[in-house]
Amino acid sequence: MKAFGRPEDDFDWVRDRPGHDRRYAIDAAKLRRELGWEPRNTDFAAGLAGTIRWYRANEARRRSAKEATEARYKSQGQ
Repeated sequence: MKAFGRPEDDFDWVRDRPGHDRRYAIDAAKLRRELGWEPRNTDFAAGLAGTIRWYRANEARRRSAKEATEARYKSQGQ
């Protein structure tokens, strides 16, 4: 919560739904070997901070994309 600049009690914690994946194990060996890929972020806190900065800097773009997606779902009856 600190990373978002919000107080701890600003969020409601809920129980996981049954069958919810608790983690994902990704093997990037093939990406590294065949494409020479390397991750930009290896520090979780630094990567999260960068993601939060991007979302804040691109709020209008993100909101527009979200509204378009929601409108498409609505038109399909979802």
